[in-house]
Amino acid sequence: MIKKWLVVLGLIGAVLGPVKAAYMLLPMEPGKQKDHLKAYGITFWVLNNGIEAWWLLNYRGGSFAFQHSKAFERECLTRGVSFEIIPDAQFNGILNQIADPEVNMEAMKLEKAPKIAVYTPDTDSKGERIQPWDDAVTLVLTYAEIPYDVIYDREVMADKLAQYDWLHLHHEDFTGQYGRFYRSFSSYAWYRENQRRSEELARSLGFNKVSEAKLAVVKKIREFVGGGGFMFAMCSATDTYDIALAADGIDICAEIYDGDAADPNAQAKLDFSKTFAFKNFNLVRNPLEYEFSNIDVGQFPGRDVPTDQDYFSLFDFSAKWDPVPTMLTQCHTRTVKGFMGQTTAFRKQYLKTNALILGENKAHAEARYIHGIFGKGFWTFYGGHDPEDYRHLVNDPETDLSLHPNSPGYRLILNNILFPAAKKKERKT
Repeated sequence: MIKKWLVVLGLIGAVLGPVKAAYMLLPMEPGKQKDHLKAYGITFWVLNNGIEAWWLLNYRGGSFAFQHSKAFERECLTRGVSFEIIPDAQFNGILNQIADPEVNMEAMKLEKAPKIAVYTPDTDSKGERIQPWDDAVTLVLTYAEIPYDVIYDREVMADKLAQYDWLHLHHEDFTGQYGRFYRSFSSYAWYRENQRRSEELARSLGFNKVSEAKLAVVKKIREFVGGGGFMFAMCSATDTYDIALAADGIDICAEIYDGDAADPNAQAKLDFSKTFAFKNFNLVRNPLEYEFSNIDVGQFPGRDVPTDQDYFSLFDFSAKWDPVPTMLTQCHTRTVKGFMGQTTAFRKQYLKTNALILGENKAHAEARYIHGIFGKGFWTFYGGHDPEDYRHLVNDPETDLSLHPNSPGYRLILNNILFPAAKKKERKT
């Protein structure tokens, strides 16, 4: 029996290498990391193998570290991720340096890989993409080799969200107006098929209208966040989520979308106390206009920001006092190139006081990246469609992230994915 256990321990040692002999550091500063995006995937993979990791906030660009093993080393080499092997004593010295109260750094222990769900209609029975546009989050999850499950309305209404820690909302229109694409695409086969499928799904769930089904989904997601979940949304899934909450019980859909007229007094009936991020906004009542409300800064070319000046800046937070926003803004640059979307950015005057701005274009009063707390959970809204495709259009090809392995805009998405893995600390008082 003793010999058997010695053999088992020997096999474990062969895989993991010397216990606590050294640490692997994934540097994340500019010029030192070949693939910033896959570095997140490696860290996620390490966590999935039951090994804790460190997220060294503001240290060398927000580096990651974990115990060295030959298996982890081989995986980094396979995926093209830069790493350094450092002895225990040196790593402890780094932790001591970070602990200095005079430096704006913090070491966050990552304990367990979060279980991830992506809310999206996914593909049809032929494997074809239902909607003729891609999704930045699923692109970067796939590229970084981070596993996720696809869910949609049926799974949400069946209370499957409780199985997950982190939820991404694909570029959905939660108001039931099919993305306001009627003027440009109502004659297209994909639009008609999307409408048919949406109406059929709503009826199967017991609702008369798509807008009613989406509102029920929105409320289920709110319960998920309030109970301690993490929710991340981009593009039109940001403002339409809050619009749907504010319009609870109010018909804001024109006849071309749901078969009957919208409530003419809808604006006056909106309840902003129900929303996560936005207040006092006005609905766009023209059903043919490609916009939902005045939360969004507007569409090109109406938005008065020259392309060569379209950047947003990340805020610098205190890593020791505000570790959550510090995690969400870890990047190898503080200035990120802007990118368009159906919802590009948020007018700051419509933000609630509890909505924390993580990134903004200050010159144009645009909030691009915001975050908040609801109940026991967290939400993050990120404006724009694709961080490496300035103006992504319907039917444009997917972005090839192998051409953008150091994308700062995509890195912000991955910050949100690792954030739930962090050991929670009480805020210092």
